[in-house]
Amino acid sequence: MKSIRTLPTVLESLRVATCRHSFCLKGLHAHFSYLDERVKALTKELEGQVAGDDLATRLMTIPSIGPITSSALAASIGDGKQFKCGRDYAASIGLVPRQHSTGGRAKLLGISKRGDRNQRRLLVQCGHVFINSLERQTGKLAQWVRGLLTRHHPNVVVCALANKLARIAWAVAYSHKEYEAGSDVINA
Repeated sequence: MKSIRTLPTVLESLRVATCRHSFCLKGLHAHFSYLDERVKALTKELEGQVAGDDLATRLMTIPSIGPITSSALAASIGDGKQFKCGRDYAASIGLVPRQHSTGGRAKLLGISKRGDRNQRRLLVQCGHVFINSLERQTGKLAQWVRGLLTRHHPNVVVCALANKLARIAWAVAYSHKEYEAGSDVINA
């Protein structure tokens, strides 16, 4: 990002030999600047909308969940009463293990990937964000993730964390309370 913003000064100092390359680069820089300003404006508008929504504001108290994810989850969860438990919500977006059963023996496979793909993608991205900032995280959730990382591949841990975040989001919506890192809301 920094190098893109300094492109005009670099072009001036290099005095690019062909005008065609310079013209193309300046045009691309102008387009990037426009898109950057547009993203900033839309982000500010979304943050304003989230600030006016009680549920979205409460969902943002969950670690690694930002305004985009909280607004999407708030729109789909509502008050949470349409789901019996957090697992039902996680299952509705495809974040629970797929099962193959025969003769009374159940085998758990990867996540089912059924349901709303957008919410699943957002929660998986939140899981990646949480793991990337794990050294700054504290609390039971961070301890749980650290324990999983010692035993499983990071991608498996990300999916497990996305499942846990979905269950926590349901518990926050259902209980009408903010997320508390040390509470039993994690076990929802």
